[in-house]
Amino acid sequence: MTQNIRHFLTLLDITPDEATGILNRGIALKTMQKNGSTHRTLDGKALAMIFEKASTRTRVSFETGMFQLGGHALFLHSGTTQLGRGEPIEDSARVISSMVDLVMIRTFDHAAVETFAAHSSIPVINALTDSTHPCQILADVMTYVEHRGSINGKTVAWIGDGNNMAHSWINGSVTFGYTLNIACPEGYAPDATLLANAVNKGAIVNLCNTPQEAAQGADLITTDVWASMGQEEEQKIREAVFKDYQVDSTLIALANKDALFMHCLPAHRGEEVSADVIDGPQSVVFDEAENRLHAQKALMEFLMGIES
Repeated sequence: MTQNIRHFLTLLDITPDEATGILNRGIALKTMQKNGSTHRTLDGKALAMIFEKASTRTRVSFETGMFQLGGHALFLHSGTTQLGRGEPIEDSARVISSMVDLVMIRTFDHAAVETFAAHSSIPVINALTDSTHPCQILADVMTYVEHRGSINGKTVAWIGDGNNMAHSWINGSVTFGYTLNIACPEGYAPDATLLANAVNKGAIVNLCNTPQEAAQGADLITTDVWASMGQEEEQKIREAVFKDYQVDSTLIALANKDALFMHCLPAHRGEEVSADVIDGPQSVVFDEAENRLHAQKALMEFLMGIES
């Protein structure tokens, strides 16, 4: 098997300097795309996109990104491949990686991505698992940099469920050097082992008792839906538990005056965020969504060893 393969399964798989380089390249690629400049750095390369979870932004951004880089993306759904019929992940990894140049996987179980990567001869990208969503944080931090400059030393407030996005913001504190304030209802805190591992690596994380405490003096406030994919049956229960965790104008007012609001989308207005916030002047959710395209193009170049 090829040595020195770089995978991107969590943000901890890249160094702070590498992360900065990826974001800078993403911003440059965005400028090139807007200017109509070609950047076919992955000409002739193929990306296999394996989906077990539904997707809008992930599929569009990776498929379009590979096209803009001159390569080809193959959409593989678990329901129409042997992966969905019980073929061992190890076997699928060996076969698929012998035919393409990159693999991205959007699935439920993070261990499945780790197993695939362990048996792959090419780079593997985690495009979302129940544990983490690192590509989204690349896009989010790129968006912050575009609007406010470096996020190093700033304060991010996470309001809501201690889910895969919360986990990725935790890991991102190691990679990007921000302080993270987290406010979750009792029983919905982030994974303690993941949190401890990130703190041991230098993450600065404050577990706050209330959303108001977390938002105080923040430079960025971010949240996610109260019930993620696979938790739909818990929707009514979660609505009651999370009712005091909505990001509204009162909460935003506690943050710094120039604080931004982010959400990975899709959003439920009137639940985790009020309409006046997500559609207001501090919201950058649609810039954030677009930047999935540009940040991921830079990530794919990096994993393929392309020098910008």
